[in-house]
Amino acid sequence: MKKKIVLVMLVAISVTGCGAGKEKTIEKSQITNPMVGNNINSDSGSDLIYGGDPSVLVDGDTVYLYAGHDASTDKEVADSVYNIPEYLCYSSTDMVNWKSEGTVMTMDTVKWAKDDQSAWASQVAEYNGKYYLYYCSWDKTGKQSIGVATSDSPTGPFTDIGQPLVKGNVTKPQLSSFNDIDPTVWIETDETGTTHRYLAWGNGMFFICELNEDMISVKDQNGDGEITSGNNFAEADIAYQKNGLENYTEAPWLYRRQDENGNYYGDYYLFYANGWRENMAYATTDDLSSGNWKFGNIIMTPNATSNTNHMAVFDFKGKTYFVYHNGSLPGGNGYRRSACVTELNFNDDGSIDLFEETAAGPAGTTSSITLDSGKALSHEGFVNSSADSDYPYTKIKIGLDIGDSENDNKWVIAAGKADPSQDPYVSIQSENKAGLYITANKDGSVTLAQDTDGSDKTAKKQTFKTLEGFDDKDGVTFESVSQEGMYLCIKDDILALTDSKSDAATFYIK
Repeated sequence: MKKKIVLVMLVAISVTGCGAGKEKTIEKSQITNPMVGNNINSDSGSDLIYGGDPSVLVDGDTVYLYAGHDASTDKEVADSVYNIPEYLCYSSTDMVNWKSEGTVMTMDTVKWAKDDQSAWASQVAEYNGKYYLYYCSWDKTGKQSIGVATSDSPTGPFTDIGQPLVKGNVTKPQLSSFNDIDPTVWIETDETGTTHRYLAWGNGMFFICELNEDMISVKDQNGDGEITSGNNFAEADIAYQKNGLENYTEAPWLYRRQDENGNYYGDYYLFYANGWRENMAYATTDDLSSGNWKFGNIIMTPNATSNTNHMAVFDFKGKTYFVYHNGSLPGGNGYRRSACVTELNFNDDGSIDLFEETAAGPAGTTSSITLDSGKALSHEGFVNSSADSDYPYTKIKIGLDIGDSENDNKWVIAAGKADPSQDPYVSIQSENKAGLYITANKDGSVTLAQDTDGSDKTAKKQTFKTLEGFDDKDGVTFESVSQEGMYLCIKDDILALTDSKSDAATFYIK
Protein backbone atom coordinates (compact mmCIF):
# COMPACT_ATOMS: atom_id res chain seq x y z
CA MET A 1 0.00 0.00 0.00
CA LYS A 2 1.13 3.62 -0.41
CA LYS A 3 0.59 7.42 -0.64
CA LYS A 4 -0.86 10.74 -2.17
CA ILE A 5 -0.54 14.00 -4.21
CA VAL A 6 -0.56 17.90 -4.18
CA LEU A 7 0.72 20.75 -6.44
CA VAL A 8 2.90 23.91 -6.35
CA MET A 9 2.63 27.73 -7.00
CA LEU A 10 4.43 30.94 -5.95
CA VAL A 11 3.96 34.19 -3.88
CA ALA A 12 5.30 37.78 -3.86
CA ILE A 13 6.53 40.07 -1.05
CA SER A 14 6.15 43.77 -0.26
CA VAL A 15 8.22 45.90 2.14
CA THR A 16 6.66 47.23 5.35
CA GLY A 17 7.89 48.49 8.70
CA CYS A 18 9.05 45.96 11.31
CA GLY A 19 10.73 46.21 14.70
CA ALA A 20 13.89 44.27 13.85
CA GLY A 21 14.04 45.32 10.20
CA LYS A 22 11.90 45.83 7.17
CA GLU A 23 9.73 42.92 6.14
CA LYS A 24 10.36 41.70 2.62
CA THR A 25 8.11 39.55 0.47
CA ILE A 26 9.64 37.03 -1.90
CA GLU A 27 8.87 37.08 -5.62
CA LYS A 28 5.72 35.19 -6.62
CA SER A 29 7.78 33.16 -9.05
CA GLN A 30 9.74 31.69 -6.13
CA ILE A 31 6.93 30.47 -3.84
CA THR A 32 4.71 27.41 -3.95
CA ASN A 33 1.21 26.85 -2.61
CA PRO A 34 1.11 26.82 1.20
CA MET A 35 2.44 23.59 2.71
CA VAL A 36 1.30 21.32 -0.07
CA GLY A 37 4.05 21.30 -2.65
CA ASN A 38 3.86 18.24 -4.88
CA ASN A 39 0.83 16.72 -3.16
CA ILE A 40 -2.29 16.28 -5.28
CA ASN A 41 -4.71 15.27 -2.52
CA SER A 42 -4.64 18.57 -0.65
CA ASP A 43 -4.77 22.16 -1.77
CA SER A 44 -4.11 25.56 -0.33
CA GLY A 45 -6.49 26.60 2.41
CA SER A 46 -8.21 23.22 2.82
CA ASP A 47 -7.98 20.67 5.58
CA LEU A 48 -5.20 18.20 4.90
CA ILE A 49 -6.40 15.08 3.10
CA TYR A 50 -4.11 12.07 3.11
CA GLY A 51 -4.30 9.32 0.53
CA GLY A 52 -2.04 6.56 -0.74
CA ASP A 53 -1.53 3.86 -3.35
CA PRO A 54 -2.20 6.25 -6.26
CA SER A 55 -3.31 4.94 -9.64
CA VAL A 56 -4.18 6.74 -12.85
CA LEU A 57 -6.61 6.44 -15.75
CA VAL A 58 -6.17 8.62 -18.84
CA ASP A 59 -9.58 9.03 -20.46
CA GLY A 60 -9.61 11.37 -23.46
CA ASP A 61 -8.12 14.72 -22.50
CA THR A 62 -8.40 14.09 -18.75
CA VAL A 63 -6.18 12.36 -16.21
CA TYR A 64 -8.03 10.73 -13.31
CA LEU A 65 -6.03 9.93 -10.22
CA TYR A 66 -7.40 7.53 -7.59
CA ALA A 67 -6.17 7.07 -4.03
CA GLY A 68 -7.27 5.27 -0.89
CA HIS A 69 -8.24 7.85 1.74
CA ASP A 70 -5.89 7.59 4.74
CA ALA A 71 -8.35 8.76 7.38
CA SER A 72 -6.53 8.02 10.66
CA THR A 73 -6.40 11.01 13.01
CA ASP A 74 -5.39 9.32 16.27
CA LYS A 75 -1.59 9.59 16.18
CA GLU A 76 -0.77 6.29 17.90
CA VAL A 77 -3.08 4.38 15.59
CA ALA A 78 -2.18 6.38 12.50
CA ASP A 79 1.50 5.62 12.94
CA SER A 80 0.97 1.88 12.70
CA VAL A 81 -2.46 1.00 11.28
CA TYR A 82 -4.15 1.68 7.95
CA ASN A 83 -7.58 3.27 8.21
CA ILE A 84 -8.85 3.60 4.63
CA PRO A 85 -12.64 3.78 4.35
CA GLU A 86 -13.00 4.95 0.74
CA TYR A 87 -11.48 5.64 -2.64
CA LEU A 88 -11.02 9.27 -3.73
CA CYS A 89 -10.64 10.67 -7.24
CA TYR A 90 -8.89 13.77 -8.62
CA SER A 91 -8.84 15.00 -12.21
CA SER A 92 -6.62 17.23 -14.31
CA THR A 93 -6.45 18.33 -17.93
CA ASP A 94 -2.97 19.90 -17.70
CA MET A 95 -1.06 18.02 -14.91
CA VAL A 96 -0.87 21.34 -13.04
CA ASN A 97 -4.35 22.07 -11.74
CA TRP A 98 -6.23 19.27 -9.98
CA LYS A 99 -9.92 19.04 -9.16
CA SER A 100 -11.34 16.87 -6.40
CA GLU A 101 -14.01 14.55 -7.80
CA GLY A 102 -14.87 13.29 -4.32
CA THR A 103 -15.50 9.71 -3.20
CA VAL A 104 -15.97 7.08 -5.90
CA MET A 105 -16.62 4.08 -3.61
CA THR A 106 -16.89 3.44 0.14
CA MET A 107 -15.97 0.12 1.69
CA ASP A 108 -19.22 -0.08 3.66
CA THR A 109 -20.92 -0.92 0.34
CA VAL A 110 -18.76 -4.03 -0.19
CA LYS A 111 -20.68 -6.90 1.39
CA TRP A 112 -17.91 -9.50 1.15
CA ALA A 113 -15.32 -7.33 2.91
CA LYS A 114 -14.31 -8.11 6.47
CA ASP A 115 -14.49 -4.44 7.51
CA ASP A 116 -15.19 -0.99 6.09
CA GLN A 117 -11.73 0.50 6.74
CA SER A 118 -9.53 -1.39 4.27
CA ALA A 119 -9.73 0.26 0.86
CA TRP A 120 -6.31 -0.96 -0.21
CA ALA A 121 -4.68 -0.26 -3.59
CA SER A 122 -6.83 0.04 -6.71
CA GLN A 123 -6.73 0.77 -10.43
CA VAL A 124 -9.54 1.88 -12.75
CA ALA A 125 -9.73 0.69 -16.37
CA GLU A 126 -12.12 1.63 -19.19
CA TYR A 127 -13.41 -1.00 -21.60
CA ASN A 128 -16.17 -0.63 -24.19
CA GLY A 129 -17.46 2.55 -22.56
CA LYS A 130 -17.71 1.11 -19.04
CA TYR A 131 -15.36 1.69 -16.10
CA TYR A 132 -14.00 -0.98 -13.78
CA LEU A 133 -12.45 -0.36 -10.36
CA TYR A 134 -10.13 -3.23 -9.42
CA TYR A 135 -9.15 -3.13 -5.76
CA CYS A 136 -8.20 -5.32 -2.83
CA SER A 137 -9.46 -5.74 0.72
CA TRP A 138 -9.74 -8.32 3.48
CA ASP A 139 -12.51 -10.83 2.88
CA LYS A 140 -14.57 -12.42 5.66
CA THR A 141 -12.19 -15.40 5.85
CA GLY A 142 -9.32 -13.08 6.85
CA LYS A 143 -7.49 -13.16 3.51
CA GLN A 144 -6.86 -10.30 1.11
CA SER A 145 -8.80 -10.77 -2.11
CA ILE A 146 -9.16 -8.88 -5.40
CA GLY A 147 -12.50 -7.20 -5.97
CA VAL A 148 -14.05 -5.32 -8.88
CA ALA A 149 -16.73 -2.63 -9.04
CA THR A 150 -18.36 -1.06 -12.08
CA SER A 151 -19.56 2.38 -13.13
CA ASP A 152 -20.70 4.30 -16.20
CA SER A 153 -18.38 7.17 -15.25
CA PRO A 154 -14.68 7.42 -14.31
CA THR A 155 -15.76 9.44 -11.27
CA GLY A 156 -18.19 6.80 -10.06
CA PRO A 157 -20.04 5.90 -8.05
CA PHE A 158 -18.67 2.37 -8.46
CA THR A 159 -20.79 -0.63 -7.45
CA ASP A 160 -19.12 -3.85 -6.31
CA ILE A 161 -20.23 -6.99 -8.17
CA GLY A 162 -21.08 -8.73 -4.87
CA GLN A 163 -18.17 -11.16 -4.55
CA PRO A 164 -14.38 -11.18 -4.99
CA LEU A 165 -13.05 -11.46 -8.51
CA VAL A 166 -10.09 -13.47 -7.18
CA LYS A 167 -10.45 -15.07 -3.75
CA GLY A 168 -7.34 -15.09 -1.60
CA ASN A 169 -7.53 -18.86 -1.04
CA VAL A 170 -7.36 -19.65 -4.78
CA THR A 171 -3.83 -18.48 -5.59
CA LYS A 172 -0.92 -20.85 -5.00
CA PRO A 173 1.47 -20.96 -3.29
CA GLN A 174 0.07 -19.06 -0.32
CA LEU A 175 2.81 -17.46 1.75
CA SER A 176 0.68 -15.01 3.76
CA SER A 177 -2.85 -13.71 4.25
CA PHE A 178 -2.08 -10.71 2.04
CA ASN A 179 -0.47 -12.23 -1.07
CA ASP A 180 -3.44 -11.04 -3.11
CA ILE A 181 -3.21 -7.22 -3.12
CA ASP A 182 -2.40 -4.31 -5.46
CA PRO A 183 -4.17 -5.10 -8.74
CA THR A 184 -2.97 -3.61 -12.04
CA VAL A 185 -4.69 -3.88 -15.42
CA TRP A 186 -3.43 -3.91 -19.00
CA ILE A 187 -5.71 -4.02 -22.06
CA GLU A 188 -4.30 -4.32 -25.56
CA THR A 189 -5.28 -5.65 -28.98
CA ASP A 190 -2.48 -7.65 -30.59
CA GLU A 191 -1.42 -7.75 -34.25
CA THR A 192 -3.95 -10.55 -34.97
CA GLY A 193 -6.83 -8.42 -33.75
CA THR A 194 -7.25 -10.36 -30.50
CA THR A 195 -7.84 -8.25 -27.38
CA HIS A 196 -6.10 -9.32 -24.20
CA ARG A 197 -7.29 -8.06 -20.82
CA TYR A 198 -4.56 -8.79 -18.28
CA LEU A 199 -4.98 -8.47 -14.54
CA ALA A 200 -1.89 -8.76 -12.32
CA TRP A 201 -1.33 -8.37 -8.57
CA GLY A 202 0.53 -9.63 -5.53
CA ASN A 203 2.60 -9.09 -2.39
CA GLY A 204 5.67 -11.32 -2.20
CA MET A 205 4.18 -13.21 -5.14
CA PHE A 206 3.41 -11.87 -8.61
CA PHE A 207 0.27 -13.32 -10.17
CA ILE A 208 -1.22 -12.63 -13.60
CA CYS A 209 -4.34 -13.81 -15.42
CA GLU A 210 -6.54 -12.80 -18.32
CA LEU A 211 -10.07 -11.50 -17.89
CA ASN A 212 -13.09 -12.44 -19.94
CA GLU A 213 -14.87 -9.95 -22.19
CA ASP A 214 -17.14 -9.06 -19.25
CA MET A 215 -14.07 -7.72 -17.34
CA ILE A 216 -15.42 -9.17 -14.09
CA SER A 217 -14.39 -12.83 -14.37
CA VAL A 218 -11.13 -14.73 -14.88
CA LYS A 219 -10.61 -16.42 -18.26
CA ASP A 220 -10.57 -20.21 -18.14
CA GLN A 221 -7.36 -20.73 -20.14
CA ASN A 222 -7.63 -24.51 -20.55
CA GLY A 223 -11.43 -24.78 -20.66
CA ASP A 224 -11.70 -27.22 -17.76
CA GLY A 225 -14.48 -25.24 -16.09
CA GLU A 226 -12.41 -24.40 -13.02
CA ILE A 227 -10.22 -21.39 -12.16
CA THR A 228 -6.91 -22.67 -10.84
CA SER A 229 -3.47 -21.29 -10.04
CA GLY A 230 -0.11 -22.60 -11.21
CA ASN A 231 3.29 -21.74 -12.65
CA ASN A 232 2.14 -20.90 -16.18
CA PHE A 233 -0.91 -20.59 -18.43
CA ALA A 234 -0.30 -24.04 -19.88
CA GLU A 235 -1.27 -25.64 -16.61
CA ALA A 236 -3.50 -23.04 -14.91
CA ASP A 237 -5.59 -19.89 -15.36
CA ILE A 238 -3.70 -17.73 -12.84
CA ALA A 239 0.06 -17.83 -13.36
CA TYR A 240 2.68 -17.23 -10.68
CA GLN A 241 5.65 -15.48 -12.31
CA LYS A 242 9.01 -14.87 -10.65
CA ASN A 243 11.84 -15.14 -13.20
CA GLY A 244 13.72 -11.82 -13.37
CA LEU A 245 11.62 -10.07 -10.71
CA GLU A 246 14.48 -9.36 -8.33
CA ASN A 247 13.45 -8.60 -4.75
CA TYR A 248 9.80 -8.22 -5.74
CA THR A 249 7.69 -6.93 -2.84
CA GLU A 250 4.36 -5.52 -4.09
CA ALA A 251 2.68 -2.67 -6.00
CA PRO A 252 2.97 -3.95 -9.59
CA TRP A 253 2.10 -1.63 -12.47
CA LEU A 254 1.98 -2.76 -16.11
CA TYR A 255 2.99 -0.30 -18.83
CA ARG A 256 4.12 -0.09 -22.45
CA ARG A 257 5.42 2.91 -24.34
CA GLN A 258 3.49 4.65 -27.12
CA ASP A 259 4.64 6.46 -30.25
CA GLU A 260 3.41 9.90 -31.35
CA ASN A 261 0.31 8.28 -32.87
CA GLY A 262 -0.60 6.44 -29.67
CA ASN A 263 0.54 3.02 -30.94
CA TYR A 264 2.21 0.69 -28.45
CA TYR A 265 5.75 -0.48 -29.17
CA GLY A 266 8.67 -2.22 -27.54
CA ASP A 267 8.79 -4.30 -24.38
CA TYR A 268 6.24 -4.41 -21.60
CA TYR A 269 7.34 -2.88 -18.31
CA LEU A 270 6.47 -4.11 -14.86
CA PHE A 271 7.15 -1.41 -12.28
CA TYR A 272 7.09 -2.65 -8.69
CA ALA A 273 8.10 -2.03 -5.08
CA ASN A 274 11.47 -3.61 -4.39
CA GLY A 275 12.71 -4.63 -0.92
CA TRP A 276 12.06 -2.82 2.36
CA ARG A 277 11.84 0.09 2.91
CA GLU A 278 10.49 0.12 -0.57
CA ASN A 279 12.59 1.07 -3.58
CA MET A 280 10.90 1.45 -6.95
CA ALA A 281 12.21 -0.90 -9.67
CA TYR A 282 11.23 -2.28 -13.05
CA ALA A 283 11.58 -5.37 -15.23
CA THR A 284 10.72 -5.93 -18.90
CA THR A 285 9.37 -8.70 -21.11
CA ASP A 286 8.24 -9.07 -24.71
CA ASP A 287 5.34 -11.34 -23.72
CA LEU A 288 3.20 -10.85 -20.62
CA SER A 289 2.08 -14.49 -20.66
CA SER A 290 5.59 -15.98 -20.80
CA GLY A 291 6.73 -15.32 -17.24
CA ASN A 292 10.20 -14.42 -18.50
CA TRP A 293 11.12 -11.02 -17.09
CA LYS A 294 14.44 -9.23 -17.38
CA PHE A 295 15.33 -7.09 -14.38
CA GLY A 296 15.99 -3.48 -15.35
CA ASN A 297 17.04 -1.22 -12.51
CA ILE A 298 16.13 0.36 -9.19
CA ILE A 299 14.83 3.77 -10.23
CA MET A 300 13.86 5.36 -6.89
CA THR A 301 15.23 4.65 -3.43
CA PRO A 302 12.96 4.64 -0.36
CA ASN A 303 11.52 8.09 0.07
CA ALA A 304 12.28 10.27 3.08
CA THR A 305 8.88 10.15 4.76
CA SER A 306 7.09 6.84 4.09
CA ASN A 307 8.01 3.18 4.47
CA THR A 308 6.02 2.11 1.40
CA ASN A 309 5.58 3.39 -2.11
CA HIS A 310 3.21 2.67 -5.00
CA MET A 311 3.53 3.99 -8.53
CA ALA A 312 1.45 4.61 -11.62
CA VAL A 313 3.12 5.22 -15.01
CA PHE A 314 1.18 6.79 -17.87
CA ASP A 315 1.45 8.91 -21.01
CA PHE A 316 -0.35 12.22 -21.39
CA LYS A 317 0.02 14.89 -24.06
CA GLY A 318 3.39 13.64 -25.27
CA LYS A 319 5.02 13.11 -21.87
CA THR A 320 5.39 10.13 -19.57
CA TYR A 321 4.62 10.64 -15.88
CA PHE A 322 5.48 8.68 -12.76
CA VAL A 323 3.03 9.00 -9.87
CA TYR A 324 4.08 7.76 -6.43
CA HIS A 325 3.29 8.43 -2.78
CA ASN A 326 5.16 9.66 0.28
CA GLY A 327 4.36 11.05 3.75
CA SER A 328 5.42 14.62 3.05
CA LEU A 329 2.33 16.48 4.25
CA PRO A 330 2.38 17.83 7.84
CA GLY A 331 1.66 14.90 10.15
CA GLY A 332 2.27 12.47 7.30
CA ASN A 333 3.97 9.08 7.34
CA GLY A 334 3.56 5.63 5.80
CA TYR A 335 -0.03 5.48 7.06
CA ARG A 336 -0.97 9.07 6.16
CA ARG A 337 0.34 9.41 2.64
CA SER A 338 0.31 11.88 -0.25
CA ALA A 339 0.23 11.29 -4.00
CA CYS A 340 3.04 12.98 -5.94
CA VAL A 341 4.09 13.16 -9.58
CA THR A 342 7.22 13.64 -11.66
CA GLU A 343 8.12 13.23 -15.32
CA LEU A 344 9.67 9.91 -16.29
CA ASN A 345 12.44 9.75 -18.90
CA PHE A 346 13.61 6.76 -20.93
CA ASN A 347 17.06 6.31 -22.41
CA ASP A 348 17.39 5.51 -26.10
CA ASP A 349 17.62 1.80 -25.31
CA GLY A 350 14.45 1.90 -23.19
CA SER A 351 16.25 1.76 -19.86
CA ILE A 352 15.44 4.10 -16.98
CA ASP A 353 18.01 5.70 -14.70
CA LEU A 354 17.73 6.28 -10.97
CA PHE A 355 15.88 9.50 -10.11
CA GLU A 356 14.84 11.26 -6.92
CA GLU A 357 11.50 12.29 -5.48
CA THR A 358 10.60 15.94 -5.96
CA ALA A 359 8.91 18.46 -3.67
CA ALA A 360 8.26 20.87 -6.54
CA GLY A 361 6.80 18.40 -9.02
CA PRO A 362 6.28 19.30 -12.69
CA ALA A 363 4.45 22.55 -11.86
CA GLY A 364 6.62 24.00 -9.12
CA THR A 365 9.76 26.10 -8.81
CA THR A 366 13.05 25.28 -7.10
CA SER A 367 15.38 27.94 -5.74
CA SER A 368 18.98 28.20 -4.63
CA ILE A 369 19.85 30.11 -1.44
CA THR A 370 23.36 31.58 -1.35
CA LEU A 371 25.64 34.00 0.45
CA ASP A 372 27.03 36.96 -1.50
CA SER A 373 30.15 34.83 -2.02
CA GLY A 374 28.05 32.53 -4.18
CA LYS A 375 28.37 29.57 -1.83
CA ALA A 376 25.06 27.71 -1.77
CA LEU A 377 23.01 26.42 1.12
CA SER A 378 22.57 22.67 0.93
CA HIS A 379 21.73 19.76 3.18
CA GLU A 380 24.24 17.00 3.71
CA GLY A 381 24.05 14.33 1.07
CA PHE A 382 22.61 10.95 2.04
CA VAL A 383 20.71 8.02 0.62
CA ASN A 384 17.47 7.33 2.44
CA SER A 385 17.95 4.40 4.77
CA SER A 386 16.34 0.98 4.44
CA ALA A 387 16.11 0.69 8.25
CA ASP A 388 12.84 1.74 9.90
CA SER A 389 14.74 2.71 13.05
CA ASP A 390 16.45 5.60 11.21
CA TYR A 391 13.14 7.43 10.75
CA PRO A 392 11.78 10.04 11.03
CA TYR A 393 14.59 12.29 9.87
CA THR A 394 14.87 15.30 12.20
CA LYS A 395 18.58 16.11 12.51
CA ILE A 396 19.94 16.42 8.97
CA LYS A 397 22.75 18.97 8.85
CA ILE A 398 22.47 22.07 6.62
CA GLY A 399 25.45 24.19 5.56
CA LEU A 400 27.42 25.67 2.70
CA ASP A 401 28.02 23.30 -0.21
CA ILE A 402 27.90 20.17 1.99
CA GLY A 403 25.67 18.17 -0.35
CA ASP A 404 26.70 15.32 -2.62
CA SER A 405 24.64 16.31 -5.65
CA GLU A 406 23.21 19.35 -7.39
CA ASN A 407 19.75 18.55 -6.04
CA ASP A 408 20.99 18.78 -2.44
CA ASN A 409 21.13 22.58 -2.80
CA LYS A 410 17.70 22.99 -4.37
CA TRP A 411 14.86 24.29 -2.20
CA VAL A 412 11.12 24.73 -2.56
CA ILE A 413 9.94 27.91 -0.85
CA ALA A 414 6.32 27.88 0.31
CA ALA A 415 4.06 30.32 2.11
CA GLY A 416 4.73 29.97 5.84
CA LYS A 417 3.19 26.91 7.45
CA ALA A 418 2.49 28.85 10.66
CA ASP A 419 0.24 31.34 8.83
CA PRO A 420 0.08 31.19 5.01
CA SER A 421 -1.84 34.48 4.93
CA GLN A 422 1.20 36.41 6.18
CA ASP A 423 3.13 37.49 3.06
CA PRO A 424 6.54 37.71 4.78
CA TYR A 425 6.20 34.17 6.22
CA VAL A 426 7.92 31.32 4.35
CA SER A 427 8.71 27.67 4.91
CA ILE A 428 11.63 26.08 3.07
CA GLN A 429 11.46 22.44 1.97
CA SER A 430 14.18 20.28 0.46
CA GLU A 431 13.52 19.57 -3.20
CA ASN A 432 14.89 16.02 -3.22
CA LYS A 433 13.94 15.05 0.36
CA ALA A 434 10.29 16.01 0.11
CA GLY A 435 8.62 16.62 3.45
CA LEU A 436 11.85 17.70 5.20
CA TYR A 437 11.92 21.41 6.12
CA ILE A 438 14.50 23.83 7.46
CA THR A 439 13.70 23.78 11.18
CA ALA A 440 14.75 26.12 14.02
CA ASN A 441 15.53 24.12 17.15
CA LYS A 442 15.45 25.38 20.74
CA ASP A 443 19.18 24.74 21.26
CA GLY A 444 20.07 27.21 18.50
CA SER A 445 20.75 24.54 15.91
CA VAL A 446 19.00 24.43 12.55
CA THR A 447 18.33 21.09 10.88
CA LEU A 448 16.37 19.53 8.08
CA ALA A 449 13.42 17.74 9.70
CA GLN A 450 10.11 16.07 8.92
CA ASP A 451 6.89 17.53 10.31
CA THR A 452 5.73 14.35 12.02
CA ASP A 453 2.88 15.74 14.11
CA GLY A 454 1.36 18.54 12.03
CA SER A 455 1.18 20.70 15.16
CA ASP A 456 1.16 24.49 15.43
CA LYS A 457 4.41 24.24 17.38
CA THR A 458 6.19 22.41 14.57
CA ALA A 459 4.70 24.76 11.97
CA LYS A 460 6.23 27.73 13.79
CA LYS A 461 9.63 26.02 14.04
CA GLN A 462 9.51 25.53 10.28
CA THR A 463 8.38 29.10 9.43
CA PHE A 464 10.56 32.18 8.97
CA LYS A 465 9.79 35.87 8.48
CA THR A 466 11.62 37.38 5.51
CA LEU A 467 13.33 40.74 6.14
CA GLU A 468 15.56 43.01 4.10
CA GLY A 469 19.08 41.65 4.36
CA PHE A 470 21.03 43.08 7.29
CA ASP A 471 24.12 43.55 5.11
CA ASP A 472 22.33 44.29 1.83
CA LYS A 473 18.72 45.33 1.37
CA ASP A 474 18.67 43.39 -1.91
CA GLY A 475 19.32 40.24 0.11
CA VAL A 476 17.04 38.42 2.55
CA THR A 477 17.37 37.76 6.27
CA PHE A 478 15.20 35.00 7.78
CA GLU A 479 13.84 35.53 11.29
CA SER A 480 12.56 32.50 13.20
CA VAL A 481 8.83 32.69 13.91
CA SER A 482 9.14 30.29 16.86
CA GLN A 483 12.04 32.30 18.36
CA GLU A 484 11.61 36.01 17.64
CA GLY A 485 14.86 37.93 17.39
CA MET A 486 16.76 34.83 16.21
CA TYR A 487 17.93 34.71 12.60
CA LEU A 488 19.27 32.10 10.23
CA CYS A 489 23.01 32.54 9.84
CA ILE A 490 26.15 30.68 8.84
CA LYS A 491 28.56 29.69 11.59
CA ASP A 492 31.64 27.68 10.58
CA ASP A 493 29.89 26.88 7.28
CA ILE A 494 26.87 25.37 9.10
CA LEU A 495 23.37 26.86 9.26
CA ALA A 496 22.42 27.98 12.78
CA LEU A 497 20.50 30.67 14.69
CA THR A 498 21.94 33.96 15.88
CA ASP A 499 20.64 37.00 17.76
CA SER A 500 23.28 39.20 16.15
CA LYS A 501 22.84 41.36 13.05
CA SER A 502 26.55 41.16 12.34
CA ASP A 503 26.76 37.42 11.68
CA ALA A 504 26.42 35.99 8.16
CA ALA A 505 22.63 36.31 8.11
CA THR A 506 22.06 37.80 4.65
CA PHE A 507 21.11 35.40 1.88
CA TYR A 508 20.20 35.64 -1.80
CA ILE A 509 17.48 33.63 -3.52
CA LYS A 510 17.62 32.62 -7.18
